[in-house]
Amino acid sequence: MQPRQILKKYFGYDTFREHQLEVIQKILDGKDAFVLMPTGVGKSICYQIPSIIRQGVGLVVSPLIALMQDQVEALRQNGALAEFLNSSLPHKEVQLVEKRVMSGRADILYVAPERLLSESFQRLLERFPIALFAIDEAHCVSQWGHDFRPEYLKISELTDRFPNVPRIALTATADAVTRRDILMKLKLTHAARFISSFDRANICYRVLLKSKDKRQLHHFIQNEHPGEPGIVYVRTRNRADQIASWLQKQGMAALSYHAGLDPHTRTTRQRRFLQDDGLIIVATIAFGMGIDKSDVRFVAHLDLPASMEAYYQETGRAGRDGQPADAWMVYSLSDVVAMRKLLDQSEGDEAFKRIQRQKLEALLGYCETITCRREALLGYFGEKYPAPCSNCDNCSRTVEAWDGSIAAQKALSCVYRTGQRFGAAYLTDVLTGNPNLRILNMRHDRIKTFGAGKELSREEWRSVFRQLLAAGMLSVNLGKISGYRLTEKSWPVLRGERKVRFRKDPRLTRNEKLNKATAKHKTDFLSDHARLLFEKLRRLRLDISKRLGVPPYVVFHDKTLMEMVTHKPKTREEFLWISGVGEQKAKQFGDAFLKAINEGEGDSSRMDKKE
Repeated sequence: MQPRQILKKYFGYDTFREHQLEVIQKILDGKDAFVLMPTGVGKSICYQIPSIIRQGVGLVVSPLIALMQDQVEALRQNGALAEFLNSSLPHKEVQLVEKRVMSGRADILYVAPERLLSESFQRLLERFPIALFAIDEAHCVSQWGHDFRPEYLKISELTDRFPNVPRIALTATADAVTRRDILMKLKLTHAARFISSFDRANICYRVLLKSKDKRQLHHFIQNEHPGEPGIVYVRTRNRADQIASWLQKQGMAALSYHAGLDPHTRTTRQRRFLQDDGLIIVATIAFGMGIDKSDVRFVAHLDLPASMEAYYQETGRAGRDGQPADAWMVYSLSDVVAMRKLLDQSEGDEAFKRIQRQKLEALLGYCETITCRREALLGYFGEKYPAPCSNCDNCSRTVEAWDGSIAAQKALSCVYRTGQRFGAAYLTDVLTGNPNLRILNMRHDRIKTFGAGKELSREEWRSVFRQLLAAGMLSVNLGKISGYRLTEKSWPVLRGERKVRFRKDPRLTRNEKLNKATAKHKTDFLSDHARLLFEKLRRLRLDISKRLGVPPYVVFHDKTLMEMVTHKPKTREEFLWISGVGEQKAKQFGDAFLKAINEGEGDSSRMDKKE
């Protein structure tokens, strides 16, 4: 069968997305490929279809147990022969999977990298033909990436033993440095490269100053996403537990998720999130990479992520169904200080720290930018965007900037004259001329900068210090003596050789909402009758998913249900015209959905007569 026939038969789609067919054809020709596509645009089809067409079994290397299980279940529901091997399977099940693979009853086999590199599995590889090697989450091979996994470094040693088997490496997030590292370490420098646009046009990006963050989060969810699924990211396990508990007390369905929980609890909570419609997960970075839930309506960060790559990867879990979604983040001066300390205290040589410093400064620059956030985010990955996007906070309202050259000189001079050992609160007291006991004891009321900054408020000085830290013009002391110290970037400012412009911190009032220019929500265009039918189909989907023990989106995505509501198919043949309905799903679920649509039409007629 040809790729388009496979796409329609198994996945229910008539057309490929950007680069998909090109990648598939390259693999079918026996060539290698490197694929960089954003989350939610169909990377997996690039290796799933060649695995079905080519002779042998497509081996997919993935570090994500939950994701490989969900993808295998989705493939099976589509009628494909798919299996997985990882540590979650008991020994007897492993033997059964291996038997099915060796007897030719599998087109695709997902394996964890540890399993792939084991001696027993490598002996197994000699016993069946391999269609291709797919290395998913390929950024894990790079120490410059945001999720380095040492096991990935050994993958090329294995693939070298099969020189005639095509390889495809895939990732959703990698800057230029990480891309080069992936290609070199996986020995794919001669592979064809396919890089899609990073733009997720349906996501609205927002960054606010942190002020009573729990209340800010509650206000955001209550006013913009009541009863909708979302993910809240925090830095520590304790904080995840505390925020989840607090949201529960506010009447919201919320659970925490982190590596400190036992495996059974983590698995149960992740499964609940996938299957429930309105659950909020409060998590550390332990949660998310393996999540294939399409209708996450928001991703919120109460603490700064580790890098722009991590931010893009995490926010990309929102709105994978193409419907409007929010990437919402709050941060503060203390977050900037904490991130710089974590970086300076991290393991690694100076070259590693230099790269990580650049990544952190890019993230902080994104937070402080007064220009289009989408332009800044895509620009980090080397993609030009014609701002404004009309779908971020900076494009939806005017953000002011001001000439902060003199203020920066005063702040940096104050840091220097007080011995490069104090934080923002103390330095602000000095600049505003507050003669408290500590300042008097240190005799800092006698230095030149004492009282030199009375023209700015305390909040404005905190903003100055935050932005100086973000721009790398200040760094954080380590060890017993805390506080700020000057950097190489400080001196041109102090000498008047470099001008500095600061962002004037905007604030939303309590009842103000951002004027977002996103498309309307999926049900906004529906009539009352259509909305009732849509909800009827969603309930049917939920019942089927519970019976099968799979997430609802494995049965059908919301977008597919919307097409059913719009076109109201009456026969099995018409049902197959719906995007997302393949032959296996039409056979398995068609009668139930056609019956529900027909009953829904009857309900509408009765309602019309009553009216």
